[in-house]
Amino acid sequence: MCPPPGGGRSAGKGDVPVTGDRTREGRPRRRGTGRLRRQPGGRRNVVFVRLSDEEKEKIAARAEALGVSIQRLLVESALAGSAQTVTERRALVAELLGVRRLVAALGNNINQLARVANATGAAPPELAAAAAAVARAMARLDATVAGVSGRRS
Repeated sequence: MCPPPGGGRSAGKGDVPVTGDRTREGRPRRRGTGRLRRQPGGRRNVVFVRLSDEEKEKIAARAEALGVSIQRLLVESALAGSAQTVTERRALVAELLGVRRLVAALGNNINQLARVANATGAAPPELAAAAAAVARAMARLDATVAGVSGRRS
């Protein structure tokens, strides 16, 4: 594949020539990290996204902090499979808060059963049910953590 005439760079009105180790904006050029790798057959699909000034600033700052282009950040973020919607995050927070309340209640129950066992010298009959409830809560917590981290247990 041959580059377009002029080396692939536009020389339109107001363009600053790109030279050496600096970008058009005067920032140091990142070597090999900002662009997506070439794909066989090229990338033929174009997606236009409208952003507010605030959204663009935030995305640009994040891309610069990661040392990648805005386009690469958007593509990799979308394809990573970890992008969550606000609704998904709210559901996750609700699930984690529910598990937290459950574990706190189970801890209280176990403390009461331990107090009875220490006072009487015998394990109370409710201990088996409390242990089963702890096992269920741990399974629920494991499933929630696996969902957050993307791992399957």
